[in-house]
Amino acid sequence: MESDIGRKLRQIRHARGKSLSVVAGLTGISASYLSRLESGERALDRRSLITALAEALEVAPTELTEFTLGGAGETNEDGQLNEVRLALLGASIGEPRGRVWPVAGLNDRLAALLSAQQACRHAEVGQELPGLIRDTHETLRAGKHDGAVLRSLVLLHVQGTQAWLRDIGGSLDLGWQAAQLAQQAAHHLDDPLMLGVAGFGVSHGLMAAGAFDLATDTLEAVSPGTATSEEMQLSGMLAFTNSLLAAAAGRTSERVPPLEHAAELAERTGEANALWFGFGPSNVAVWRMAVALECGEFTETARLGASVDPRMIPSPTRKAAYWADYGRALARIPKQRETAVWALRTAERISPPRVHKHPFTRSTLAELLLKTNRDAVGRELRGMAYRAGLHV
Repeated sequence: MESDIGRKLRQIRHARGKSLSVVAGLTGISASYLSRLESGERALDRRSLITALAEALEVAPTELTEFTLGGAGETNEDGQLNEVRLALLGASIGEPRGRVWPVAGLNDRLAALLSAQQACRHAEVGQELPGLIRDTHETLRAGKHDGAVLRSLVLLHVQGTQAWLRDIGGSLDLGWQAAQLAQQAAHHLDDPLMLGVAGFGVSHGLMAAGAFDLATDTLEAVSPGTATSEEMQLSGMLAFTNSLLAAAAGRTSERVPPLEHAAELAERTGEANALWFGFGPSNVAVWRMAVALECGEFTETARLGASVDPRMIPSPTRKAAYWADYGRALARIPKQRETAVWALRTAERISPPRVHKHPFTRSTLAELLLKTNRDAVGRELRGMAYRAGLHV
């Protein structure tokens, strides 16, 4: 079963007229391993490897990870993407064409939307997001409560728009547009907290595109402090991002200090949700797993996963991330196919798009399909693959 990323990788390599051995040599892997990546026998599920392959092929990383999904993998959220796109375009050119709202009403709508986002109610978020984008930008344009509206815009575009687009497999360009709108609002406010939230969104957008140096510069430019619980929670999320960025950029020795710093802050804050980040001790293990997985340390990721009680993770969106990463790690460990499928199926029940739309989980599903048997586990796996729009 050839994966979407594997197929795109082979197509681009052929278009570039480069052999397996040449691309493998430039990337630092063996030709046989590259062949297995292209066929889907191995999952292409690390930013660092995707970036290295893109550099060897002289293309942007998004050429390997951005693809059109269709068929059985389509969801209601796909149909909402265009309305969100139009709302972002209108906001970007200063023509939001919404309605002016009282700031209290906007805040209530924003809280409801971000609660739905954390609860993985993706269709609900997609339904409400275009109108809230238009109305919030229109209220700002009318000069109503500038500071409060600017703060709402930062949270709306990072924790709402960008997060929703990421979860449903939306275009990286749309996510980047949302992050830039958040950054513009934060710069107008000149508030260290809001600059930190915007920096979080911008750095993740840059990291997704493989711009690791720019993402590092973005994180270094923000410093929310640790004097209050709110500041500690934001600083912890930025530290998590620093660690993941170090792993993605291949600076694996630099990943540990920011993780330890975040863990220390989490012990001081306890489980919390300032600025809608869901920061706390339960989130530390989830990020440790994500960083280890990015480094290709599958056994360590699985060990961390086994040490976590997922019932203690308060946020459904973080639970879905936990189960998806646990499943991806188990899929690379011998004799763990059944447990890997079960973990991915659990993630799918919480957040179907996280499994159906994310290129890393789709690549893992494609790899598992090559090894599947005609048994109960195989039926679960083929069902997930079908719902993800893969050919079964």
